[in-house]
Amino acid sequence: MSRTTTKQAKPDWIKIKLTTGDNYQEIKSMMRSKTLHTVCEEARCPNIYECWANRTATFMILGDICTRACRFCAVNTGMPTELDLDEPERVAEAAESMNLQHCVITSVARDDLKDGGASIFAASIHAVRKRLPLCSVEVLIPDFLGNPDALKIVMDAKPDILNHNIETVERLSDRVRAKAKYSRSMELLQNAKVLQPTIPTKSSIMLGVGEEWDEILQSMDDLRAVDCNILTLGQYLQPSPKHLDVEKYYPPADFAILKEEGLKRGFSHVESAPLVRSSYNAHAQVKSAAERI
Repeated sequence: MSRTTTKQAKPDWIKIKLTTGDNYQEIKSMMRSKTLHTVCEEARCPNIYECWANRTATFMILGDICTRACRFCAVNTGMPTELDLDEPERVAEAAESMNLQHCVITSVARDDLKDGGASIFAASIHAVRKRLPLCSVEVLIPDFLGNPDALKIVMDAKPDILNHNIETVERLSDRVRAKAKYSRSMELLQNAKVLQPTIPTKSSIMLGVGEEWDEILQSMDDLRAVDCNILTLGQYLQPSPKHLDVEKYYPPADFAILKEEGLKRGFSHVESAPLVRSSYNAHAQVKSAAERI
């Protein structure tokens, strides 16, 4: 199978719809006014225009400086200097203003904090639920360096979906992800189910960083072995020249095949397409997962 590089033109199927209407501008202004961050902006998500036009966004808590420097991620790295204890309430206010039915909350990695920021995740879940009792809440968490107490803090807050991304196949994990370990991610997903067996778990794999087809299928098997329920698959796009090169662009037909492979293995929901990201169509996954768990 031939490889492409970022020096070549992106294929026709990598197209981003630019929609910057009233909803997009309103959400952007709201985030600035409440001093909030979104992973949509910080990670340069290709779906930001579509999602913001549809009044959906993924809040990124614990600041905008990550203590890790993963080779695929565009988020700023360094050493954070403060912790904003009022952030959960501002997230809830923004979610209420948007009248969300499904709220996704993620964060930078905060290895400088004893609990990795788990208490802020829990506070954010509670704050959103207090203002929007009917709103489902999904959290996309880091691995907390394997701290079981931190995971318990989050699971005790009972998010509707617990998301933790493995990002890539086991062979490439150490090269792609800073500090994170493939086995530790699997252990986290498994322990989440031990703590709260009825809460759906979710993970994501980005394609195009050098993995082989059989390794993708093996990662699916590994996720199902820890009872992971929801899987998202998308094409890696290089955010800057200093990040990992794109080794391969997968055509939509390959993503369609992988979706069937995932469903065949028992995932309750599989979102698979070139521009799919972890939170894309997240609102639709809640009902799908609940119906099949």
